[in-house]
Amino acid sequence: MTMLTTLALRNLWRNHRRSLLTLTAMVVSSSLLILALGIFSGMLQDMLASATEQYHGHLVVSRDGYQDDRDLFSTLAPESELIDRLSEQEGVNGVSPRLRTFGLLSAGESSRPVELLGVQPAKEQQVTTLQNKLVAGRYLTEDSGNGALLGRGLAERLDAEIGEQLVFLTQAADGSIGNDLITVTGIFATGDTGHDNSLALVNLNWLQRLVILPGQAHEIALHLEDPLTAPQKAEALEKLLPPELEAIDWGRLMPEMNEVIATYDVSRMIIIVILYFATGLGILNTFFMSVMERTREFGILMAMGLRPWRIRILVLLEALLLGVLSLVIGVGLGALLTLYMREVGIDLSGYITPVTYAGGTILPRLTAVFEPANFWLPALLLLILCLLSAFFPANRAARLQPVEAIREE
Repeated sequence: MTMLTTLALRNLWRNHRRSLLTLTAMVVSSSLLILALGIFSGMLQDMLASATEQYHGHLVVSRDGYQDDRDLFSTLAPESELIDRLSEQEGVNGVSPRLRTFGLLSAGESSRPVELLGVQPAKEQQVTTLQNKLVAGRYLTEDSGNGALLGRGLAERLDAEIGEQLVFLTQAADGSIGNDLITVTGIFATGDTGHDNSLALVNLNWLQRLVILPGQAHEIALHLEDPLTAPQKAEALEKLLPPELEAIDWGRLMPEMNEVIATYDVSRMIIIVILYFATGLGILNTFFMSVMERTREFGILMAMGLRPWRIRILVLLEALLLGVLSLVIGVGLGALLTLYMREVGIDLSGYITPVTYAGGTILPRLTAVFEPANFWLPALLLLILCLLSAFFPANRAARLQPVEAIREE
């Protein structure tokens, strides 16, 4: 085996130009593929975060059927025992009870339909990230009273500014008309026009008094360490909850986003196949040319007693060595490019606007994330590609007849 390795290393660089061109193609394709998958993962992560961490949460617990019709009277009591039980579950980072109502928000002669979401500010910040999306004012506090956070689109349509008081009208649980003044304490912008144009956050206690639902909530939102484990976590929670409650993961809340996640692996493989196809043709050409140039040499080796299967291994070993070398350089370069895009990125906000798709928002920026599969998958497939591309030339070399090969000029 030592002799074969020595021969493989020597033969690999007999034609420096051809080997360097092939090596360069493999390095460029693998590094660009790693970068592309990192950016793709970044876009996917942004979409999932915008869909779950700005409004829904990764998982919600509510009364059975509430998420279908948002019935005002379909409530649950967010008792401390239930909150503690949910918080203690492995992989749960935050738990926030919420109360929801719909009504009309007015400022002067302007009125807009609005969704009021009553939250406990400290707990809500553990589940959603609206506190990081403020463009004016400040986030809610426990003593904000009738303070409210408005989406930027909603604030612009009402021409509302920080500190301004607005009139809110809704139906209360006792059949009366609930109405009160709210004070704008902050304005947020998520990029999701649906929420920016119609959502307002208020204190849970204030909203409970307004709609006459003391001590009640419509749902309990949870934040998980890994959003992709939400279906398994929801299934586990179902066994711990009372029969009238259900746990629903973000995939059931947003089926379109679930489909995006499901097709991600397929899309990744399509990108790999397209990019590696041309590289494979280059590798195939390199080793076919190498075998043809060394026909006489192979004939001499076989005449000296080297078995055909060892000739085959010799060519495959050359391909493996070339693949490992390109892999080391390509993965290193891909990691550096991914690191640059993660830390710096490319801001495209001057050219395009945020795009809302499948319940999530694609932000006008390019960033990358480090995901293990984005490195080991291209690396593994590159090695397989090298061996497959070299197999046919290796098989041709192994089938040579020594006498005819030696006569080859």
